[in-house]
Amino acid sequence: MEFLTGSFALWSLFGSAFVSATLAPGGSEAVLAYLVSQAELSPEVLLLTATSGNTLGAVTTWLLGFLAAIKYPAGRLAKPSQEKAVASVRKWGLPILLFSWLPVVGDGFCFAAGWLRLPFWWSVLAMAAGKALRYAAIVYAFV
Repeated sequence: MEFLTGSFALWSLFGSAFVSATLAPGGSEAVLAYLVSQAELSPEVLLLTATSGNTLGAVTTWLLGFLAAIKYPAGRLAKPSQEKAVASVRKWGLPILLFSWLPVVGDGFCFAAGWLRLPFWWSVLAMAAGKALRYAAIVYAFV
C-alpha cells in the first residue's frame, strides 16, 4: 500500500473521503482506520483530512441537487428514491443532514437539501458535524 505512506497518505485519504461522499461508492473508513492504526500521522490531522474531503464531497452532491431543481421543479423528480429523500428532508429539515454520512441514503439527503434550497452554510455545518462525529468514532476505535 505504497499510496498510503508518506506524503501521499493524506491525499489518498482526502480523495477517498471525497469520492465516498458523492454518488459513487468509496472506502474512506477503511483508509482512515488503516492510517490511524499505523500511527505515522497525527490522529487529529487524519480526522480533519477525512472530514474535509467527505464534507466537500457532500457539498458537491448538494450543489448537484441545487442544479437539478432547475430541470426538475417540484413534483417532477426522476426516481422514487429521490422523492423519498426529499420527503425525509422536508419532514426533518436541516437536522437530517447530521446523518448525511449514512451509506446510500446520506447522499440522497444531501441531494434533496440542495434541491429544496435549504440554506447552504447551515447545510454545510450540519453535514460536517455528522461526518466529523462518524470519523471521530473511527479514530477513537483505532488509536
